[in-house]
Amino acid sequence: MRVYADNAATTKMSRASIEAMNDAVENCWGNPSSLHSIGQHAAERLQKAREDIAEVLGCSPKEIYFTSGGSEADNQAIISAARIGERKGKKHIVSTAFEHHAVLHTLKKLEKEGFEIDLLDVKNNANITPEQVKNAIRDDTCLVTVMYANNEVGSILPIAEIGKICREKGVIFHTDAVQAAGHLHINVADECIDMLSLSAHKFHGPKGVGVLYARKGIPLTVLIEGGAQERGKRAGTENLPAIIGMAAALKEANENLDANAAKMTKLRDKLIDGLSKIPHSALNGTRENRLPGNVNFLFEGIEGESLLLLLDDRGICASSGSACTSGSLDPSHVLLAIGRPHEIAHGSLRLSLSEWNTEEEIDYMLEQIPQVVTYLRNMSPLWREKVSGEKEFEI
Repeated sequence: MRVYADNAATTKMSRASIEAMNDAVENCWGNPSSLHSIGQHAAERLQKAREDIAEVLGCSPKEIYFTSGGSEADNQAIISAARIGERKGKKHIVSTAFEHHAVLHTLKKLEKEGFEIDLLDVKNNANITPEQVKNAIRDDTCLVTVMYANNEVGSILPIAEIGKICREKGVIFHTDAVQAAGHLHINVADECIDMLSLSAHKFHGPKGVGVLYARKGIPLTVLIEGGAQERGKRAGTENLPAIIGMAAALKEANENLDANAAKMTKLRDKLIDGLSKIPHSALNGTRENRLPGNVNFLFEGIEGESLLLLLDDRGICASSGSACTSGSLDPSHVLLAIGRPHEIAHGSLRLSLSEWNTEEEIDYMLEQIPQVVTYLRNMSPLWREKVSGEKEFEI
């Protein structure tokens, strides 16, 4: 059996997205900036995609800007808010310690330019509280940037409450909603969100395309110079097939959101129940307040990359919180941020489900994962020291 349980990394494109994209490639190949009829047909399709996405997010089509993905959208949002603040003499930014690196690295870059960055502690149930944000905001705060849901441990943050605080304080609020879009109900107006980032390939759309929502009145800093596309804020001929495929995927995901979330939550909880039976294991994040398809466990006494390779050999595609798989010897910054000890943070497993996973696949994973964990522990000198009592267990 082959089980794909790495949907937080990327998703398989939906049939609706593929068909919309193929139709655009074949029948809508004009440049939306051209004045002739073929170009204007492309411009109409571009506008329709913008309208469909705006409807899902609860905003105006004029507030939607197409990007190459979530990372670009994060960069443009954060840098734009920083430049607005800089002009007003405000150079303080509030974020969290477990943001995606697209946010953290951008903040680090701004820190070198003299901005002061406060990263809120997320050790309280792998989350933050609205009070933390309220207490962190100062007179010189120009931006609060807090992810909608964490990409590793699945925590859903109190976005509406944070947005309300920021609106009352007159501070720009940006949220990286890459993991949330298409899986959670989002309304930027109701939640007082000023800027939001999303990426199509996280909800069964194509790779290489995303959205930056920016509330009317927020001047964006241009990152890519050139033509006048995206109302002069993002140069380059629009990737129309990908944009149309993204709009189709988001619309479909939103229409089926409740049913899909219910199915994934049921599968997720069954997986959590089964993995919890493995001795010296722990769920990262709370069981209740997490994305419908996210399961993230620590298994003491093993290394994440070994676990992934052996699971892949048994047909299970997953990921680890450990950054070892990308060539680093450091464990996940997210797991360290939520308070997991350095030693055991390496032994993590993230299983991220979609509505296409089945109960049979969950049963298969619950059969195979305990076997692989036991196999790896039996090979570990550290595990033998813990079992013998020479070293204490941490979980």
